[in-house]
Amino acid sequence: MSSVVTRSIPTRIARFAAYECTADLSHLSPQEKSAIPKLVKAAKLFDQIYLRQAWSGNEALEKKLKEKGDHDLCLLFDMYKGPWASEDENEPFIEGVPKRPEGGNFYPEDMKKEEFEEWVKTLSSPEDQRQAKSFYTTIRRNKETNVLESIPYSEEYKDLLQPAHKLMHEAADDLSSLSALEEKGTSIETFLRSRADALLSNEYLSSELDWLNLSKSNKLEVTAGPYEVYTDAIFGYKSAYEFYVHVRDESSSRLLEEFSDLQFVEDHLPIPDKYKNDKLIPAPIVVVNQLFSGGDVAVPMTAAYNLPNDEEAVKKGGSKLVLIKNVQEGKFKHVMEPIANQVLAKDQLQYLSAEAFTTHILLHEVCHSNGPHHTLEGDTVRSKLQEYHSAMEEAKADIAALFAAHLMVQKGKIDKVTSKQFWATFLAAAFRSIRFGIQEAHGLGQACQLGYLIEKGGAYCDPETNLFSVNFDKIEQAVADLTHDIMVLQGDGDKKAVDAFIEKYSKLSPETKKALDRIEEAGIPVDIRPIYPVAKNL
Repeated sequence: MSSVVTRSIPTRIARFAAYECTADLSHLSPQEKSAIPKLVKAAKLFDQIYLRQAWSGNEALEKKLKEKGDHDLCLLFDMYKGPWASEDENEPFIEGVPKRPEGGNFYPEDMKKEEFEEWVKTLSSPEDQRQAKSFYTTIRRNKETNVLESIPYSEEYKDLLQPAHKLMHEAADDLSSLSALEEKGTSIETFLRSRADALLSNEYLSSELDWLNLSKSNKLEVTAGPYEVYTDAIFGYKSAYEFYVHVRDESSSRLLEEFSDLQFVEDHLPIPDKYKNDKLIPAPIVVVNQLFSGGDVAVPMTAAYNLPNDEEAVKKGGSKLVLIKNVQEGKFKHVMEPIANQVLAKDQLQYLSAEAFTTHILLHEVCHSNGPHHTLEGDTVRSKLQEYHSAMEEAKADIAALFAAHLMVQKGKIDKVTSKQFWATFLAAAFRSIRFGIQEAHGLGQACQLGYLIEKGGAYCDPETNLFSVNFDKIEQAVADLTHDIMVLQGDGDKKAVDAFIEKYSKLSPETKKALDRIEEAGIPVDIRPIYPVAKNL
């Protein structure tokens, strides 16, 4: 059993500032307003699926907590989607629970990594091997032979997927009269039906393309399905279910269309041509305000996402960037500004910028599409880097976004934010992400970036004040070097080299630890936690 961190339950809750996620719904039609409660109910079913995916004991523990009627403990369990505090190295906050399983509940809990790899080698057909590593299968032991076998998600989670399927079709029924009014692209009704059907068929490609091609005239933006692989910390193969209900902000979306030119960034990357893509599909960008989320949506809250992750879907339809405006505003106000005041040198606080913060988040999501997704030998980067794929991918997107920001400032594509604002805001944001915990992909990736940039002289800490500064004479080259090094590591698919990179740069310096302690002592929230008014009346 793991030991319990001494933070009290109220203290843990206070580390995440309550933030009301809402939006103006006055422009929605009665049909759209009628569909929202059904979508929220479907999202709550995804909560149950994810609890089951994360740990086999989650559902029974949740039931026990509700029966005890401990409001604060139930709230904390819901925030983390389980009994472990991710920013505290997954320490449990409930007595008697085991260490968080590395592979979630996607694999038998007694399965070793080597057993899975040896089993895959015994599979005779490429299709069986593909299913073993599929985003959309769990791995179980055959009850008769005790041999590992692949189980489709549609079978594994059938009891929850069937009612979700029904609710999504009911929401689509509400929206059916609006489909004829849609302009070019897929109607939200069509997408909801195709994605609902995918839940039961386990074939997601067609509905993924529907999602990518949603018409701009849709006022609702819904993301629903198995996507992120962070919960599978063994291999990064298995995807977790998530569900977002958003309202589109079309005017803000139009302002950001200039950032969708992925090829412009790709062509200027500081890497050899053999690592570059020459046919990137421009990514549609959608700005939204979040109304509800369910499933794999534990704190810290997602501020943006670039989906899908399935390489086959990306190859056929590209990707889409969704920026969550109200969540970003909450993070900057409650977390970023207070952190910057604790860690940045006083003469660099003038460069802290909300627009630099939100634009970098946008470019981070854009840059997930840039650089190698397959090694030079043709394997997926995911399959070669395994448990470190997510951390390296987040670090890649972060630092390539900073490289792209400076490039766009130089080329006149960004004229409202300066490079100094991007660099200084990024430095403050590094401490925000590291507080998520270095066992978490974003936190680990950011720790590596900060260690690298300091080693290269792009940033430094004043030993007397313990305040950090950007070295404006060296930061441009340091960012380019780090972008190069991460992308080459990905393109080569050299797991040992990646292991060495993370081992070297993920260690936090005494100066960084001291600054993090100061942030903690100041009582600054780690992040925000959502309050969803739209769900209160269900």
